[in-house]
Amino acid sequence: MAKEESPIQKPENNKESGPKTSIKRRTLLKALAGIPVLGVFSFEVFKKWSYDQHKKNSLIEELGLKNLQAPVAVKSPSSGKSELLRIGMIGFGSRAQQLANGLGYMHPADIEKKKKDGSLADWLEQEDLNVGILGICDVFDLHADEGLATAQNEVRAGGGGNGIRLPVKRYRHYQEMLADKDIDAVVIATPDHHHAHITSEAVEAGKHVYCEKSIALTEDELNRVYNAVKTSNRVFQLGHQITQNVVFQQAKEIIAKDILGKITLVETTTNRNSASGAWVRHLDENGKPKPGDEKSIDWLQWLGNRPYVPFSIDRYYSWVKWFDYDLGMIGQLFTHEFDAVNQLLRIGIPTSATSSGGIYYWKDNREIPDVLHCLFEYPEKNLSLIYSADLACSRDRGRVFMGHDASMELGESLSIKADYDSTRYKKQIESGLIDTSAPMIAIQPGSGKVDAVSSATAKYYASRGLTTTNINGHLVDVTHLHLKEWINCIRNGGTTSANIERAFEEGVTCLMAQKSYLEKRQVRWDPVTRKIV
Repeated sequence: MAKEESPIQKPENNKESGPKTSIKRRTLLKALAGIPVLGVFSFEVFKKWSYDQHKKNSLIEELGLKNLQAPVAVKSPSSGKSELLRIGMIGFGSRAQQLANGLGYMHPADIEKKKKDGSLADWLEQEDLNVGILGICDVFDLHADEGLATAQNEVRAGGGGNGIRLPVKRYRHYQEMLADKDIDAVVIATPDHHHAHITSEAVEAGKHVYCEKSIALTEDELNRVYNAVKTSNRVFQLGHQITQNVVFQQAKEIIAKDILGKITLVETTTNRNSASGAWVRHLDENGKPKPGDEKSIDWLQWLGNRPYVPFSIDRYYSWVKWFDYDLGMIGQLFTHEFDAVNQLLRIGIPTSATSSGGIYYWKDNREIPDVLHCLFEYPEKNLSLIYSADLACSRDRGRVFMGHDASMELGESLSIKADYDSTRYKKQIESGLIDTSAPMIAIQPGSGKVDAVSSATAKYYASRGLTTTNINGHLVDVTHLHLKEWINCIRNGGTTSANIERAFEEGVTCLMAQKSYLEKRQVRWDPVTRKIV
């Protein structure tokens, strides 16, 4: 049998058959030292690994991604020297707890839970933003008490507080908090039907605002909050945090380098398959109603300007199911998808929107659909955006940007597949440098490093990238980073990523989808009158 020539060595008569750099015997032995002793098989494994590494490096260099590195943690300007920012929190349910964690505060019971599961260290290493939660406002006594206990806890992320217990006040009505000159900024985490009017009143009262999505349920609300923020000098941030994810930031650079070619279609999806995921949240794990009654919940204040209905623990906890309080999947889930696409591509408001779907599985008292499809057209950009969602199936369908030369799936991880009929990559595909059956580029969750994939076994299934990101080997809460950006802009100037312009574009797009669903027709945006028609 003829002796097989190793691709590790550089044949004199064939420059393309292997890597350009030969590996000396001593180096080879060192490299093989870490491989289990399996004789010839080990050597063949190493040869394959070496050749694949060469292909990866060549591809990364050819695509201009050689210097694409993961961002490092950047300390806030003047952090620790700046004056204490005094914050009030309006609404203190489960999302507000996460926002408080991002600000450096945690409930004592959650501290103990994190000690047991080993996740406390990452939170304790979180940067001290030098903020004080001085006010809690909630219509539910239980939630207000939890907010007070959180704000008064001496254990703080980043060593903040130095054991000093700040005075914290409970406000029965948000108007009282807005009138308090001791409060510099507010974080709004109420049900969605309160977002627009509280934000408007807050900036008019001189407060900086961080508001959870969605921003508004009607066009009138959206226009009012937009005008209020634009005519103020207050800093506004909408609660979308994906822009803070390292992988998202690298995806932005990849798109800027035109790795995908002309993008003509973006498909975003949501699939969930649980009662909680479908917002059946008024029952505990034993099927019994959660705490709360008319004595402990100010029901009239909770309803606000919405039509009166008798007290309902179902509506209180599961408010997403009714259009009086939310836009359903459009307001809760699509908002994140639109933000991700808009932050990357700056697509803005669509020319038209068409929605369809229905209540096909959750035959309870809900009004929102549990299966939904929305199509948004951008003819001036030669682009379509599709959103498809199902609350009775957990199949992962991802978030995909489809270009002429490659498609990118983006979530917590990122993977790019070359298109078989790509113009840009035709030669690399024909030469075998790019295998169209597998991702050609991948950024793995947790590593933040660019890698090229030449094996069909390397598959990356992205989650949404909305919780944590890896910076310098540490897991960092992206909500913390988003709040930090807002606070830095308050102290040092600048523009937030989820500013009022982005919020307005998202608000119009969501209202177009909602109007189309309710009226069973295609709707359009009139840029002259700035109305949905």
